[in-house]
Amino acid sequence: MVIDTEGYIHIVEYLTEHLSLFENSSTILEGGDTVLAIIEQELSEQIISVCSQNESLTFNQRNTIIREVDAIVTDLEEILALVVNNPITPEQLIFMKEFSLLIKNLFDTEIHTQFLSQ
Repeated sequence: MVIDTEGYIHIVEYLTEHLSLFENSSTILEGGDTVLAIIEQELSEQIISVCSQNESLTFNQRNTIIREVDAIVTDLEEILALVVNNPITPEQLIFMKEFSLLIKNLFDTEIHTQFLSQ
């Protein structure tokens, strides 16, 4: 669905262009959430939003979306392997919120193209 699109490739490239945000970070947020925990939380929130905004999605379509998000999390774990268990910094949090919105927008576009325009 989305992980096979050019848009997803561009979003991953955007992440790799900003990997310096995840290197040598010293200021961490209170609460101790890890980079991976924030990735999962932000993507979960956005996908819940996608599904609630598209009530006409079938059970199978929602499952497809969830599988895609799992694949995205796996990709992010691989790209950020050295830092996924580190506490997140304020700058990283801002970036991950923005990144998850890009993922949501990609899903919105693909849902409209693949499912709702039929």
